[in-house]
Amino acid sequence: MRLSIEVTLDYGLREPADILLQVEVAAMADQRLEHQALTIWSDHGVTAVPGEDGIGQRCWVRADHALVARYEAVVAIDRPVLRLEGMQATPARALTGDLIPYLLPSRYCESDRLEGFVRRRFAGLSGGAMATALIDWVSTRLDYRSGSSTGGTSALDTFGMRIGVCRDYAHLLVALARAAEIPARCVSAYAPGVDPPDFHAVAELWLEGSWHLVDATGMARADEIARVCVGRDATDIAFMTVFGEAQLCDQRVSVRRLD
Repeated sequence: MRLSIEVTLDYGLREPADILLQVEVAAMADQRLEHQALTIWSDHGVTAVPGEDGIGQRCWVRADHALVARYEAVVAIDRPVLRLEGMQATPARALTGDLIPYLLPSRYCESDRLEGFVRRRFAGLSGGAMATALIDWVSTRLDYRSGSSTGGTSALDTFGMRIGVCRDYAHLLVALARAAEIPARCVSAYAPGVDPPDFHAVAELWLEGSWHLVDATGMARADEIARVCVGRDATDIAFMTVFGEAQLCDQRVSVRRLD
């Protein structure tokens, strides 16, 4: 699967501010960049720093009155769609240090508050069978509704409201998986067919010694998702973090299948 990606960001600022951008596709074994270009209009220099877990990169930008950026890329994805049902879980005591943060509660994924529900509702399941049941539960119990949540909505909020957008689906699935002792992380990504077209959030679950992409909204398959970055929750994977105030003027994301 080859994808063409085009992004335009145009924000106004009342006062000069430092801005952290995460919009570039990460170069990884299962997603090869054929072309990419990030153009930022600024009177100041741009500094690149590694993303979480060394996946992708962030860019520090200093903007005086406006942030205008354009990103374009062509990425070839070589990733099979695997069935999770028969996969084995890794016992918590055998997890390496880099995986432990993805087993613990985080700001938007309060897995400790959902442990009782998971134990009762999914009793007797583990590993891939548990993961599949959790994915099915989130996919069928939530209604996708644009504008139904805010930047402060957490997995526990979504669990109660049963509505949300892609970020909320990802947060809830990640929180439930952690409550089931399956390491899980949030992923910022691009994918075709996302409605409305925008930056997309999905989850990755750790089973049988590797990460597996899952989109609980059902809008994208694992073999057509291009990762941008990963993290514990939306705090780590935001496409733009402004250390100040910014006003949206224009934002467009286009992702097209090339073959």
